[in-house]
Order: sequence, then C-alpha cells, then structure tokens
Amino acid sequence: MPSLGRLHLITDTRPGYDPLTVVRAALGVAGPELVVQVRVSDDATDRETYDLARRVRELCTPAGATCLVNDRLHVALAVGAAGGHVGADDLPVAAARRVLGPDAVLGATAREPVTATRAVAAGASYLGVGPCHATTTKDGLPPPIGPAGVRAVAGAVPVPVVAIGGVTAATVPALRAAGAYGVAVVGALSTATDPARATAELLRALGC
Repeated sequence: MPSLGRLHLITDTRPGYDPLTVVRAALGVAGPELVVQVRVSDDATDRETYDLARRVRELCTPAGATCLVNDRLHVALAVGAAGGHVGADDLPVAAARRVLGPDAVLGATAREPVTATRAVAAGASYLGVGPCHATTTKDGLPPPIGPAGVRAVAGAVPVPVVAIGGVTAATVPALRAAGAYGVAVVGALSTATDPARATAELLRALGC
C-alpha cells in the first residue's frame, strides 16, 4: 500500500468551482504529502466522474501524490487510482476491500470508536473522522465531534485518522494534538483566493 500523505484534498464540484485548478495549485506545493480524493455530486454520471478522476490521477502521478475515488470504486479501478473511500451509505468496507483488492488504499468514514474499529477490522487502511467542525460544503451531516471526538477514535484504532469537516489551518494544531494523522479539506482550498498559499499554510500547521 502506498504511504499516505497528511493533507487530503476532496474535489469541490459544486457549480462555480474548478477542482482541477485547485488540484494543480495544491500539488505544486504539497507533492507527495497530498492525497486527492475525487468526490462528485450524486447526480454526476459515471462518465463525468471517470473524466475528472482520470485527469486528477494524471496530475497526481508525476507529483508522487495519491489519487483516490470516493464511492465509485469501479471508476477508481478504471482510472488506475491508488484506491478509494467509502462512507456510511456506500459499499460496506469488507465489500469495498474485495472490489479494490488487498493492496489498494481504502478509506472509511467513522465518527466514534465502535464504528471505527469495525471498519478497520473489515479492511480500512485509514479513517476519515468527523465532521470535526461545522461545514457548509456537504449537506445532511451529523453534529460536529470536535477534537475530543477525534481523540476517542484515534485512541481506538491502529490506522491513520484523518480529521475532516470545517478544517482550517487554525484548527489543525488541536486536531493533531488529539491524534489526527492528517486532515481532509474541501472549502479551505476550493474557496481560497490563493489555493497554493492556503496549501502551504495547511502543511505548516500539519508540521510537514
């Protein structure tokens, strides 16, 4: 399994946002410390997802960064991504592991220790934990768990915990102190005036 970067960028495909421009800017600063998770809206077609994921993977490979695909694991396989990520409403972790194979990166979403330990036992190689703080980039999320919630999960599992949800450079130190291996962001980069500078600030906060 490839080593996992500490800064995870989730593509923002909402109208008016250009995910590839943000990916290029972040890659230029973060290189191998960047994991790009291709996430699309529910109404995006498989072809649209494939086209975006293929271009992201082509950008990631020469930079030594990791490309993952959220939910649509067949697309991950089709574009040669390093793996995928599944949430609570996606394929079960064990099924996702069978689809991707034993060597792929497989992330799973968790917000408390019981779910987290089950996901790891089923084959998750890292966990996305949150939402840590309030966020507007995804609807229907449960209440934030804060650094204390991250600490509870990180103390229960042996795999990297990646904190997600309203993460900014200012909130990273507390999340790292709580045991987060890294952080995942959407709006912190997609809405930044200067995504490259914002990436550098996040990397400094992560200690990279």
